[in-house]
Amino acid sequence: MRYDTLAQMLTLGNIRAGNKMIVMETCSGLVLGAMMERMGGFGSIIQLYPGDGPVRVATACFGFPKSFYSGLYEFPLNKVDSLLNGTFSAEMLSSEPKDSASLEGSNGSVEERQPSEQDHGDNTAVAPESNHPGEQDVMEVVSQDPQYKEPKEGGSKKDYMQEKQRRQEEQRKRHLEAAALLKERNADGLIVASRFHPTPLLLSLLDFVAPSRPFVVYCQYKEPLLECYTKLRERGGVINLRLSETWLRNYQVLPDRSHPKLLMSGGGGYLLSGFTVVLDNLRADTSLKSGMSTLESPKTEEPAPKKQKCTESDT
Repeated sequence: MRYDTLAQMLTLGNIRAGNKMIVMETCSGLVLGAMMERMGGFGSIIQLYPGDGPVRVATACFGFPKSFYSGLYEFPLNKVDSLLNGTFSAEMLSSEPKDSASLEGSNGSVEERQPSEQDHGDNTAVAPESNHPGEQDVMEVVSQDPQYKEPKEGGSKKDYMQEKQRRQEEQRKRHLEAAALLKERNADGLIVASRFHPTPLLLSLLDFVAPSRPFVVYCQYKEPLLECYTKLRERGGVINLRLSETWLRNYQVLPDRSHPKLLMSGGGGYLLSGFTVVLDNLRADTSLKSGMSTLESPKTEEPAPKKQKCTESDT
């Protein structure tokens, strides 16, 4: 993702302090960090993540203070359908940490495989972020590093399990808080920048956004956004849809030698933006129009028999 594309996403999404934003991104936390920097620690951000946990390697490089993370919530993407259907419950979250804890306690091969898959640079980059309560996976990876095994071996295994259960309970509490915020369905904006197809993501996440709020979808290719554009027009509930391609060209600025450079970047990606509106009113309008058409239909048929009567009188 190019920096001018990221700037356009923040502008079109109206990212500002005090907002309640929803973000779904698979850019290693780059979009999330830019949103946190723009909001300045005021407001709330709900990050939807696929898999076991959110990846925030790029967010840790921003160096935000702990106060910035107080308004940051995360929620698993596979539980969004249960929120929309009204079948979400706290037991759905409480069952997962217990299963993972039993697996990790009985067999350590799962934890030992995680550090081998990541680079040494990734471990050093996400180590400061492990203080956040929502980063269970990152803390487990760091704890399995050989240089971090000394304090764990000094203490008892019971203390380690208690600390682990405490982190899992805090993570579960943050998930419940994020679910409560999503259930209000009054988010001030939606940002989507992921490797998944944008159409199912956007159609499901728009239900959590309040009316007259912006949404922005980023994709490297235009074909998925064209399909998403068509589905949104058929669904309704959105206005001012716009599909744009980011364009960037550098200029050389020197005395008497200012001109645009011949070489430019051609892979900035595509953005689909728009605003939400109340979908129920649109449906009511269509029903009213259909009702008016049925009422007007007999009136249009009345002139035909009158003309026939006139012709009969003339004869």
